[in-house]
Amino acid sequence: MARPTERARRRDEMTSRTTTQNPTAGLLEILEDLASLLENARAVPLSTNVKVDREQVLGLVDELRDALPTQVARADEVLADAERALADAHRQAEEILATARARAIELVEREQVVVQARSRAAEIVAEAERKAGELRADADQYCDGRLADFEQDLGTLTKQVQAGRARLAERLDAGTPRVRWDTVRDPQWPGRPG
Repeated sequence: MARPTERARRRDEMTSRTTTQNPTAGLLEILEDLASLLENARAVPLSTNVKVDREQVLGLVDELRDALPTQVARADEVLADAERALADAHRQAEEILATARARAIELVEREQVVVQARSRAAEIVAEAERKAGELRADADQYCDGRLADFEQDLGTLTKQVQAGRARLAERLDAGTPRVRWDTVRDPQWPGRPG
């Protein structure tokens, strides 16, 4: 059987290789060696007691005492690394959630801006159509008023023309000679100096 110091040296070599993956690996090996030592120990006749080599048991207990602080420190490091990774994951998750919330709010606000812009555009178009209708009605009323004035003026002018023609017709019927202005070279207009 290997001496405790030699066994400890081999175990340290194995522990240094395995604790990077599992910080309790060295402790488990020592406990397995201790359990194996007890299981393989010779039984005392007529008793449940066993006979073990004191040096071997004390060597394994010393190894446990030596390895325990190192293993606990390594376990603490692994735990601290895991806690840092977890905290980092939580931080990243919060950042992602915050970004997603901000983006959702931005999209909702943008949609609200679009809805408000469409509503405002509809109001502007409705107002423009109302004003155009008013302008059209005002223009139609103005034209109708001007045409009514023109119709009245034409009516008055028509009556004057008819009255003038009636007087001419009376003169023509009375036998008054007609002057042909196209034969007169320099007509003398009444009231104009000649």
